Amino acid sequence: MDELPQLLNVLNGSMSLVGPRPTSFAAETYAPQHLRRLEVTPGLTGLWQIIGRASMEFDERVELDVAYIERRGIALDIMILVKTVTAVLEQRGAC
Repeated sequence: MDELPQLLNVLNGSMSLVGPRPTSFAAETYAPQHLRRLEVTPGLTGLWQIIGRASMEFDERVELDVAYIERRGIALDIMILVKTVTAVLEQRGAC
């Protein structure tokens, strides 16, 4: 239920289903190596949500976001979406 606003953002085009999760801080606060994650539309889920979820540090999340950006495509997006549903249903890695 708490993802409903983000789902509306997907429908209006300001977010995608898969991509780096948006953060609550401004781009000016990012270190230079973190800026790459801002090159694509943010998403509801991504690699770090299925690999580590809440247990990962920000730098690790950015590394996975960049890996996604470099390899993104429909097959990877479908795999991430399927694994996200599984992780949520199993409550794996949730805080």
